[in-house]
Amino acid sequence: MSEPTIGVERNGPVSVIRFNDPTTMNALTGDMAAELRRLLKQEPQTARAIVLAGSARAFSTGANLASAIPESLEGFDVGATLEEEYNPLMETIRDLPVPLISAVRGAAAGVGASIALSADVIVAGQSAYFLEAFARIGLVPDGGATWLLTRAVGRVRAMEMMLLAEKLPAPQALDWGLITRVVEDEAVESAAIEIATRLAKGPSHALALIRKSCWAAVDDDFLTALRTERRLQREAGEHPDFAEGVTAFREKRAPNFGGRG
Repeated sequence: MSEPTIGVERNGPVSVIRFNDPTTMNALTGDMAAELRRLLKQEPQTARAIVLAGSARAFSTGANLASAIPESLEGFDVGATLEEEYNPLMETIRDLPVPLISAVRGAAAGVGASIALSADVIVAGQSAYFLEAFARIGLVPDGGATWLLTRAVGRVRAMEMMLLAEKLPAPQALDWGLITRVVEDEAVESAAIEIATRLAKGPSHALALIRKSCWAAVDDDFLTALRTERRLQREAGEHPDFAEGVTAFREKRAPNFGGRG
């Protein structure tokens, strides 16, 4: 019996979801996208942080073209795949109630790059790279890439990545502000899990609200962001984690946060 192409490793309050199809360098099929979405909905029921990882050679090389594109292209709507499979996945990532950390080794290309770059914290190895290869086959970037890239690195650099379809090495991605940190290749997953473990000990309800406010703020004007912060701050203040945080501060001890609740 073959191993699943996406697996889960649970380490206490941290779940590691792993792409596991090394023969294709973790190229994604529609079934894999659906399974990843299912796991991202399932794991927050018990996990307080999620790490998304691949293998040594690749985080993911994007959509598996061999399985996604039919022999005859007549009448074939490439965009339907996005509507049915990848766009719902990206919406699920946006709406996660727990922090998401991506651990990138090797290639992160196409929609695989979009998934990696949609995480809250992005840890990459020295030899990792990001690639928007769509122009090479006459397509446009997807998985929210146009939105993610322009907001992370600006229109001009995003244009360069998408039009030239060249590899962007991890150190340059860090310099551009596209990713969070670069570590030695062999330390990528341990660094990501360490961050996830730290976040799992935090005020889960407040972290969920931070994610919500940040995703909203990217498209909101300043006054709308202020109103969102006011609304979510009230919600955070009504949660037991706030009382515990204040008590711990006054007692000069580490807080013991109980979870989302």
